[in-house]
Amino acid sequence: MRLVRYGRPGKEKPGLLDDEGRLRDLSGVIGDIDAAVLSDRALRKLAKIDTKTLPAVRGNPRLGVPVKGTGKFIGIGMNYSDHAAEIGAPIPSEPIMFMKAITCLSGPDDPIQLPQGSKKTDWEVELGVVIGTRAQYVDEADALQFVAGYCVVNDVSERAYQFELGSQWDKGKGCDTFGPVGPWLVTRDEVYDVQDLNMYLEVNGKRMQTGNTANMVFTVAQIVSYLSKFMTLEPGDIICTGTPPGVGMGRTPQRFLKKGDQVRLGIEGLGEQQQDVLAWAK
Repeated sequence: MRLVRYGRPGKEKPGLLDDEGRLRDLSGVIGDIDAAVLSDRALRKLAKIDTKTLPAVRGNPRLGVPVKGTGKFIGIGMNYSDHAAEIGAPIPSEPIMFMKAITCLSGPDDPIQLPQGSKKTDWEVELGVVIGTRAQYVDEADALQFVAGYCVVNDVSERAYQFELGSQWDKGKGCDTFGPVGPWLVTRDEVYDVQDLNMYLEVNGKRMQTGNTANMVFTVAQIVSYLSKFMTLEPGDIICTGTPPGVGMGRTPQRFLKKGDQVRLGIEGLGEQQQDVLAWAK
C-alpha cells in the first residue's frame, strides 16, 4: 500500500493511493495513519479493503508527512562510502547517530525556509524507514519485521551550524522545514529489496545526486538492530539512513541552497518530492 496524509497543515486526513494512482479517503475507516495502524496485523487489515469502495479525493491536495505522531526522527551519518569520500571523512566502523527535531518535519512539497543568517544550507536525498512495532534489542535477522514501510526524506542540513558551531550535528539538522517526508509511506511488503533502490536529487533541474541503497555502509536491518540497543524504537519513529554523493558541501566549488532554488528528489518506487527554497519568514 501507499499510505498518505493530505490536507492543510495540522488538518490532514488519512488516505491511500489505489492501483491506478488515484487518491482515496481513508477517514471513514481509520482516524489517522499513526501508531495504531502501523503494525503488520493492522496493515494487513487495511490491505483487505476494496479501494473502489473508498471515496475518491478531488483535485490535488497538499500532502503532509505520511505518518502522524512521530516521536523520534533519527539520522544516520556517513552511511555511503562514496559520500564520506567526497567530504574527506573516514568510513565509520559503527553507525553515526544524530537526532533531527520533530519540529522540522514537513510535507514532501512544502517549501524549505532558510534559517536566519544561513549561508550553507545543503540537500540530502535519503531513504526513510518508518517503525511499525516497538523494537528493543532486536537481532539483525529479525529487524525488518519491525519496519512498517519506507519513504523519501530530504535531510536538509545547515553545514555551518553542523560543523562550525562546536561540531554538534543536531544544530544543523533540526531547523524548521528541514525534514520533508513523503509523498507517501510504502508498506514493507511492497518493497522487494530495500537494498537495491535507485535515488536522485536535482537542484533547478540539474542532477546533483545519483545513488543506490546497495551502497550503504550499514544496511537498514543493521541500522534498526543497532539503534534498538541504545533506545526503544516506537511505532511512527522515522530513521533517515544516509545520503549518496553529490551534496553541496562536497562539490568544487561548494554549492548551497539560496532563495528561489527548486529541489526535486525521489527514490525508486517511493515517489518524488519537490520544494521551493524561501527566505526565512515568521
